[in-house]
Amino acid sequence: MAAAAMATVAVPRVKLGSQGMEVSAQGLGCMGMCPAFEPPKPEADMVALIRHAIAAGVTFFDTSDLYGPHTNEVLLGKALQGGGVRDRVELATKFGKFFAGGKPGIRGDPAYVRAACEGSLRRLDVDCIDLYYQHRVDKKVPIEVTIGELKKLVEEGKIRYIGLCEASASTIRRAHAVHPITAVQLEELGIGIVAYSPLGKGFFSSGAKLVDSLPDHDFRKLIPRFQPGNLEKNAEIFERVNEMAARKGCTPSQLALAWIHHQGRDVCPIPGTTKIENFNQNVAALSVKLTPAEMAELESYASNVHGDRYPLMMANTTWQDSETPPLSSWKSDSWFKIAGSKWKSVAQDFIRMEGNRSTRFRPAMAAAAPATAVARRVKLGSHGLEVSAQGLGCMGMSAFHGPSKPEADMVALIHHAVAAGVTLLDTSDMYGPHTNELLLGKALQGGVRDKVELATKFGIAFADGQRDVRGDPAYVRAACEGSLRRLGIDCIDLYYQHRVDKKVPIEVTHIPRFQPENLEKNAEIFERVDAMAARKGCTPSQLALAWVHHQGSDVCPIPGTTKIENLNQNIGALSVKLTPEEMAELESYASTDDVRGDRYPQAMANTTWQNSETPPLSSWKAQ
Repeated sequence: MAAAAMATVAVPRVKLGSQGMEVSAQGLGCMGMCPAFEPPKPEADMVALIRHAIAAGVTFFDTSDLYGPHTNEVLLGKALQGGGVRDRVELATKFGKFFAGGKPGIRGDPAYVRAACEGSLRRLDVDCIDLYYQHRVDKKVPIEVTIGELKKLVEEGKIRYIGLCEASASTIRRAHAVHPITAVQLEELGIGIVAYSPLGKGFFSSGAKLVDSLPDHDFRKLIPRFQPGNLEKNAEIFERVNEMAARKGCTPSQLALAWIHHQGRDVCPIPGTTKIENFNQNVAALSVKLTPAEMAELESYASNVHGDRYPLMMANTTWQDSETPPLSSWKSDSWFKIAGSKWKSVAQDFIRMEGNRSTRFRPAMAAAAPATAVARRVKLGSHGLEVSAQGLGCMGMSAFHGPSKPEADMVALIHHAVAAGVTLLDTSDMYGPHTNELLLGKALQGGVRDKVELATKFGIAFADGQRDVRGDPAYVRAACEGSLRRLGIDCIDLYYQHRVDKKVPIEVTHIPRFQPENLEKNAEIFERVDAMAARKGCTPSQLALAWVHHQGSDVCPIPGTTKIENLNQNIGALSVKLTPEEMAELESYASTDDVRGDRYPQAMANTTWQNSETPPLSSWKAQ
């Protein structure tokens, strides 16, 4: 990003609440720097923007472990390195919202709070978070329990101040009785206000025209205020704001920010942007002065807004519906009992991963004995790509939309694989999303990159909970640039199109082969494979891999694992030899007549090779 002129307005300091926290009168929301379901903005540009903000006096930065997820905190951590930058800023992040299995979840139980905080500290690469918010209230957990754990983190020096998002007045009072709350609302308790989305999610930048410019996958397409019937009424408000802005010699966005600044000296808006010129305009709002009459006029506009802030499916995550159970109802394992089986396995995995330990300082996975089989080299195709005869699938290292495995352990596993001769590493921009590539990039530092063949993929994206497939040139290039940046490399060895783009969104359901009507029959096949494996002195998994290896010298399986002992077993499959008779026997098990159920559910049938014909080239027009 080219050097930009410095914002000319002096940014004053304000106190948030009554606990001693002082911040710049305007902050910078960083969420848009790492969009959830599209390639992030260029890292160098975003780091330059953050440092430009600091130089301009905007030192209050807002992020969350949800943004990316995780990559926004990693970005901010990089921007705060060197030259005492960390000491000049106030850093706010959040916990409590997450995705698991494509479904959103909210958690505020003590184990999760602590694990989330440790994860944010590690990604931000700091010893203490200045302001730590609960992103949404977990209505299954008494607020006193959540705040009690946050209070411990304050006492341990891991966070300085506590904040709440979208909490009701009664919930805030209950929380404040356990430990003072620094940021949210309620002046009666001496709590400061941090205003997020102060520009109406971009509405005050261009009015109703904003909606026309949004891509189909943009979440804002679902906001009731932007729906027909409401949008026209709200556009009238924008026009009146625009007229006043013209009289004041400022932009509508600056007028909206000025209105917030005039609400009180303990109110701090955090407009987000990815462009320095927009940042400078936002800071200039601090010089816009409003008379009582102008404030009253703007208040009258605000009372006529049509439509809710969030769609109905998100209505239960706002302050209007944020009451938690009484403290007397809480037992240490209550969260699992209330959440039920839907979240239990994910929750337990998360707690096993993070527990109550400080994962920032945990030792790496204990050294494991090297695999005894030798991973030979094979040629993939006829264009010169040579890889290990067995690869390592890395998807499971960054659980999809859920807690990742401990980073140090996964880096140790990758290094162990490379030392054992397994050098074909397989990832995708969808895994995490994005965090799997970031993990692999870290593991490839220090000369490791030259020893491996790196495969990643593009083409599958999620937007508004819906799965989409894209293969247009602009997306391909942007996806490739994003993967190169996250992996920290100059060239990808093998770049896959993850699914063929047929412009058909799909929804993930269950694999037919694992459904009751098919599972029993397929279990019979497993028993026969298991019996042969026993005769061969190997495991069924090794026998399955051996069968793949015997298909030809240019066939390379990539079994995934997150455990070194499993990796060693998988490599051991290379030493399993099969006779022609044994191959024929296994082939008979694998015949389409015996295996019951399709590989993918009906909802995903149109993304497999059987249905992957694309339009003829003559039909394509570049747009």
